[in-house]
Amino acid sequence: MGRGALRSRRMASDPAFDKIFGLAYELSRGGRDRDAERLYRLLIDRAPEHPETSVAPVLYNLGMLYRRVGRVEEAVEPLRRAAGLDPENPWVRFALGMVLLSLGRFEEGWPYYEARGEFPQAQGGRPAGVPEWRGQDLRGKSLLIIREQGFGDEIQFARFAPVLKGMGAEVLLLCAPSLERLFRHSLDVAVRGAEGKLALQATHYWVQGCSIPRWLGIGLESIPGDPYLSAISPRPKPGGALRVGLVTKGSASHYNDAARSMPEAAAAALRALPAEIVGLTPEELGARDFADTADVIASLDVVVTVDTAVAHLAGALGAACWVMLPFANTDWRWLRDRTDSPWYRSVRLYRQPALGDWDSVIRSISHDLEALRRERGLSAVAARP
Repeated sequence: MGRGALRSRRMASDPAFDKIFGLAYELSRGGRDRDAERLYRLLIDRAPEHPETSVAPVLYNLGMLYRRVGRVEEAVEPLRRAAGLDPENPWVRFALGMVLLSLGRFEEGWPYYEARGEFPQAQGGRPAGVPEWRGQDLRGKSLLIIREQGFGDEIQFARFAPVLKGMGAEVLLLCAPSLERLFRHSLDVAVRGAEGKLALQATHYWVQGCSIPRWLGIGLESIPGDPYLSAISPRPKPGGALRVGLVTKGSASHYNDAARSMPEAAAAALRALPAEIVGLTPEELGARDFADTADVIASLDVVVTVDTAVAHLAGALGAACWVMLPFANTDWRWLRDRTDSPWYRSVRLYRQPALGDWDSVIRSISHDLEALRRERGLSAVAARP
């Protein structure tokens, strides 16, 4: 939620309140979070004396500050208050949903997470006049699963398409064209690459992919975490040296990319580790789509990646995958204070212990790669200059 959206929710009748709010926002943007927190708390304390001034944006900003600096449990209370004061604002409810999900409070979090469907960019792709599936009996019914969010989200929630088919539905899964070949091969449901406007066949229901776990009642203990994708033409492991697939950057358009992608110095340190390093970006591989990338992953001993779609791909394939997570705004699906993931049994998590501390993550990765090399009796590759 940008500052412009926040400013539109405030009242011009209290210039002093507005000025302090703007200062707190700029302090937080500049990394002075303690000073920003103090000012946000000051405004919250003053709010009862100024009923004409909306405090919901202040509560929202405070909650998001807490989330960003890793105080996730503390973020719940201000975000919940903000949602109560501004119930029509989907950004506030969405933020609360992500915080609750990151704490593993799925039953509470899924309904708030649904607010993403109210964003303007989420309105496309829904068949007109067709009801949304919200847990209705699917026996003898057709169900359209529509695309949303990024490649990683599509991969993560594609696991539920066969589950819905098993409930009696005739399932059509829409996906990014770059996922179509892999999904067709792996999922045993009808799959169609979707881009732009489509002429779709009649269907009984539609559902957003990321909404499916809510309507299935998925909690931490009921996540189906076994592999559900498979390579089409897996490349054989050549043996000899330890082979490590590497991704150090995600899409620059991602809202948290400055935190989740590694600076060049950190990326270079990983590329210099004593192993055969295989870059897994499409540009490095010459991959046409995710199916080509999956074939390469089959030839590796482990994938080491930042939080991007390759982490979901490797996890869904059941490949050993070590995911390097930022301290700031860690994505909800990796939960908190865990080194494993209930979504993918083959994934191991390496978390920054402090904002921007990639060095600690790299030391842990280096130590564990050496242990893996010795365990498998593989040779070392001379460190690159």
